[in-house]
Amino acid sequence: MYFAAKHAHLFFILLSVTLFVIQYVLKVRKSPLLEHRFFKIVPHAVNGALIVSGLMMLAVTGYMPFTEGGAWLTEKLTCVLAYIALGVFTMKIAANEGLRAFAFFGALGWLIMAANVTISKTPMWF
Repeated sequence: MYFAAKHAHLFFILLSVTLFVIQYVLKVRKSPLLEHRFFKIVPHAVNGALIVSGLMMLAVTGYMPFTEGGAWLTEKLTCVLAYIALGVFTMKIAANEGLRAFAFFGALGWLIMAANVTISKTPMWF
């Protein structure tokens, strides 16, 4: 069960990040493709599946955030929330292209930090 949950989670992470990058490129280019129904529905479905696969990983591994043994998971969750916040800022709020680019690369930075914390299972902050 662990193998399937882990690979499903990794698949949805890859798909989610790929869609985010594509959406960013389309937004910067002011492409009408961004208004296509696909980009209104599929990223939300993928991100929902990503959350479900994350919950499956919690159930299978027994790790719990906000506990002493799950401090690394708490940090990963914090990184993911920062990634989501900057992703929303990138796609919906940014007033100009400079802020949009800064938020986009910041979101990717938080994603890299989440991956680093997950791989090492070592908290970096606390």
